[in-house]
Amino acid sequence: MKVARRSLVPPFAVMEVIAAANARRTLGHHVLNLCAGEPSAGAPAAVRARARQALDAGELGYTEALGMPALRHEIAGHYHRWYGVAVDPGQVAVTTGASGGFVLAFLAAFEAGDRVAVVRPGYPAYRNLLAALGCEVVDVPCGPAERYQPTPALLDAVVAGSGPLDGLILAGPANPTGTLIEPATLDALAQWCAEHGVRLVSDELYHGITYRDGAADAMRDLLPAGSSAGAPTAATNLDQGVVVAGSFSKYWAMTGWRLGWLLLPPDLLAPVDALAGNLALCPPTLSQQAATAAFTPEAYAEANANVATYERSRAVVLDRLADLGWRDAAPADGAFYVYADISAAGLDSRTYCTRLLAEADVALTPGTDFDPVDGTRTVRLSFATTPEVVGEAVDRIVAWSRTL
Repeated sequence: MKVARRSLVPPFAVMEVIAAANARRTLGHHVLNLCAGEPSAGAPAAVRARARQALDAGELGYTEALGMPALRHEIAGHYHRWYGVAVDPGQVAVTTGASGGFVLAFLAAFEAGDRVAVVRPGYPAYRNLLAALGCEVVDVPCGPAERYQPTPALLDAVVAGSGPLDGLILAGPANPTGTLIEPATLDALAQWCAEHGVRLVSDELYHGITYRDGAADAMRDLLPAGSSAGAPTAATNLDQGVVVAGSFSKYWAMTGWRLGWLLLPPDLLAPVDALAGNLALCPPTLSQQAATAAFTPEAYAEANANVATYERSRAVVLDRLADLGWRDAAPADGAFYVYADISAAGLDSRTYCTRLLAEADVALTPGTDFDPVDGTRTVRLSFATTPEVVGEAVDRIVAWSRTL
């Protein structure tokens, strides 16, 4: 029997690292796992309490394909509070994680053969999902000179070099670099896409997780008073065909609850509704009911306290880059990653991560997950845990590096 060619996408190296780390733990090793983009804190207390109430009530049947009206209303209200943007709840689609949202958005927005631009380095699921759907993935290499983010000039160069585009996937804060897109640049990219007939998909999963220095600090003055977003949203451009993706996984630390959302332009509402009903019937009902409590003052406060912890953990890594022997680290304006060049160790990134886990019980992600061209020189460290855990991991890496 044949295997469909669309399924032959590269696996996540991070999942292989997690499996290897778990195997070592079962053998009794004290492994420090800094490879996954998973907050260690867990869901806010208000969310967990609402989940218990929903379990006790027992009303956990199917919801509408695009999610519970009450949750869609809460998400729309969140955009008004954080960004001062009026979003129609009818344009909100609750999804089975942001990952499920990307599947729906890509299926609805792109035909097989469409040319869709992605930033390199970037989140690998973009390119793998697009490739599985028959799209042509077009790299936009972005390095330190561009702060790892595209510009209209870069897109002009891509079009001049290889032809027109049908789509562009953006992320800010980005995975793995943590860099932000300035509001003026985001507006310019949205305008460029509108003028060229290019569908823009804005990944805003890490909004709320930004730090009080560099680009993030300067950007706060451009956001509405009292905003906790720390980054601009493309939700103001829905009428231009833009799609915005959000998630409960990162800021609210609800990874396993598998709940995200899309903000959809009018032309994609009916297609995504139909696709959602056929693919999953509806997002997880228990998670939806619990997530209505994510927008309470108590839950926001708890999530913001987690961000303050990540900020301290971030400082632990950035303060010791020289000790680690890592170079050209990305700015890490937001999210909870440090992405850096480890080539001074004399090892490629996969070998570096394999040996580090086997010899020092620290798990990192090789850069090949995020950059199929230059990722052999880089690794990603996730500091989505306490400063104490990160500090111990850095100590181990430094000591191990001296043995090479």
